[in-house]
Amino acid sequence: MRTETKIELAAAVDLGSNSFHMVVARMVQDELAIVDRLRDRVALATGLDAKKRLAPEVQERALTCLRRFGERLRGMSPGQVRAVGTSALRLAKNAREFLEKAEEALGHRIEIVSGSEEARLIYLGVAHDLSDDAGRRLVVDIGGGSTECILGERFEPLRTDSLHMGCVNWSQRFFASGRVDRAAMREARIAAGLEVQTLERAYRRLGWDECVGASGTILAIDEVLRANGWSEGGITAKGLRKLRKRLVELERVETFAEGLAGLAVERAPVLAGGLAILTTLVDGLGIERMTTSQGALREGVLYDLLGRIRHEDVRDRTIRRFMERHAVDLEQASRVQRIALALLAESRAGFGIERETGEQFLSWAAKLHEVGISIAYAGYHHHGAYLVGNAEMPGFSREDQACLATLIEGQRRRFPPPRAAELPPAARGTTLRLCLILRLAVLLARSRAESALPKVAIEARKSGYALRFPDGWLAERPLVQADLEQERQRLREAGYEIEFH
Repeated sequence: MRTETKIELAAAVDLGSNSFHMVVARMVQDELAIVDRLRDRVALATGLDAKKRLAPEVQERALTCLRRFGERLRGMSPGQVRAVGTSALRLAKNAREFLEKAEEALGHRIEIVSGSEEARLIYLGVAHDLSDDAGRRLVVDIGGGSTECILGERFEPLRTDSLHMGCVNWSQRFFASGRVDRAAMREARIAAGLEVQTLERAYRRLGWDECVGASGTILAIDEVLRANGWSEGGITAKGLRKLRKRLVELERVETFAEGLAGLAVERAPVLAGGLAILTTLVDGLGIERMTTSQGALREGVLYDLLGRIRHEDVRDRTIRRFMERHAVDLEQASRVQRIALALLAESRAGFGIERETGEQFLSWAAKLHEVGISIAYAGYHHHGAYLVGNAEMPGFSREDQACLATLIEGQRRRFPPPRAAELPPAARGTTLRLCLILRLAVLLARSRAESALPKVAIEARKSGYALRFPDGWLAERPLVQADLEQERQRLREAGYEIEFH
């Protein structure tokens, strides 16, 4: 029998600190075929002022780029596109205000990912670009505002680190005048060494079988080494020393592109900063030879998106590991999840909650609602929210973690939970409505007994909800009735009204 090959389109957008990239790919079964690439050097990191705010001119440059990307993405659904922001947006104090305009320009949601999540996605992109060999690999990626180091085996990262140094911020800090001399290069390498020493011992102890470099800075340096005959089948300490010596001889940044074969003009302003970081990493970690990969963050985002489309979402695996680590009561978590999803099914339209998003976050929150008990029962909703809000959670953006932590904090007692005030306005409304449902599910499952679970009818209203229980069920359960009365009072103080019959 002939089977039909399933083909889908997916796109990844990388809002990097130096350049913005977009990749569009066809998904044929489990393989990706790139059909389009767009790139623009936005230099977002150079637009951060002394107060860590993105200047208006760099914002406009970024928005112009994103409007072009958005035109290419027109007609693609939210599930086919994932856009991520990295170091510069992690640092920017006005990132939230910028993202509102950026999302409008792109036409899709933009996530700011943590350094650890960025490293995981980079490793995923590199791993899919290489042969699936056994053995441990070290992956290094020098971006505009951060440097990621990852140790992994096959497609699984074992350790991820994100260092706050990149080709843009290091070039601005040590070579701002455009002059590259021995003293400035030495200062740049000493500062980089202070960052690298935090992981030297652990990486040397764990070891690796091969080292791979990714992204613009390392690819550019590899190209220069090859073009000038300084490469011996990869990036080596000897080749880097020759390049470093040549930069000092050329002295001025504006002469680099003309004086170095293989160097693109646009890469020249950030080459010295990137080289200082790479030479320090090679010396500090004892890297003998580094090969390169065309795969990087955006390819990793694509493969992560492919997993979500194929229902192999790494976020589900993260939740399971969290439950195991904190010895969650699986039966109670499942009980709360079933009640919450049943309530959502009846109230989703009235509350205006998008189905897939609502089900995902409500399920994750139900599974993790008691993780804080591993610390202490008293205030366990606060403990759980802290754990979820601050842990490394592969697959989750910073905003996703904040929403999930808000749901866990808001499952009982005070409403709205304090964390809700920190959410972006676009996410706050949906999160609070999901929180109303989770609170009710936790309340109804308090007895921790299957036989006590009722069939409850719920009607969503503009500022609250109405419940109808089976005849006589509530009268036989004075504890549930007392809990509902208390919930009604708490919600009334927050401007919500609930009714139950």
